[in-house]
Amino acid sequence: MPLPSPASDPSHARIALGVSYNGRAYDGWQSQPSGRTVQDQLELALSRFSARDLIKTLCAGRTDAGVHGLMQVVHFDTPVDRAENAWVRGTNSFLPDNIAVQWARKVPASFHARASARSRRYAYIVLESPVRPSVDAGQVGWVFRPLALEPMLQAAQALVGEHDFTSFRAAQCQAHSPVKNLLRLDIARRGHYWHFEFEASAFLHHMIRNIMGCLIAIGSGARPSSWITEVLQARSRDVAAPTFSPDGLYFLGPVYDAELGLPQRTSTFDWLP
Repeated sequence: MPLPSPASDPSHARIALGVSYNGRAYDGWQSQPSGRTVQDQLELALSRFSARDLIKTLCAGRTDAGVHGLMQVVHFDTPVDRAENAWVRGTNSFLPDNIAVQWARKVPASFHARASARSRRYAYIVLESPVRPSVDAGQVGWVFRPLALEPMLQAAQALVGEHDFTSFRAAQCQAHSPVKNLLRLDIARRGHYWHFEFEASAFLHHMIRNIMGCLIAIGSGARPSSWITEVLQARSRDVAAPTFSPDGLYFLGPVYDAELGLPQRTSTFDWLP
């Protein structure tokens, strides 16, 4: 059911929230009958804080089970008048410890968390170590073979731009078109951790995790960097590497027009290795 618009109901305001969460305990973002999703927990907390019937939210980008969010953005319409910092503190008082509202803003009625986004950003963190993760288990991907930066950078460059990403698309993907514009793919090493950052107009289901599987195969020497072009041109999921773990994948958030004045980053980014 579509949300009511404040443009047609002046008693309603449209509120945008920036939300961070550890996705390991949840069945993804989108609401499910089990109630074990981030959206279910957020909407319940919003409703309890505002003492209203269930508040429904729309998000900038859905995340899968086990995927984390550093700045998921949602919007909702409400007749409840609260200060912006009250939406943050009040909602957080009803949320579990692994979900937190980072900021709240009153936005124009024309704002839409998903449709107003110019692009979306994700990061993938990989631990390179002969021993599996322990303290950061579930928060990082893991490789036990050494990775080489240059071959992965060469492969990444071949993916940047507008392409048909069918080879990196999950079978259950519901996107109307496999053509997406990958704006950048940056790779850097920080100590024992590898940091991959993606930005695109939009992403296909499992697109990043499928690209990561291929980059890891190339970085470990199992495949040459030129192989990524063969995979891309094949337009077949069968030729690509297996889907990589969700553990180290973080939704960094959407990018909006600057005039909206919405935060682009949150303090939780400082945690990334």
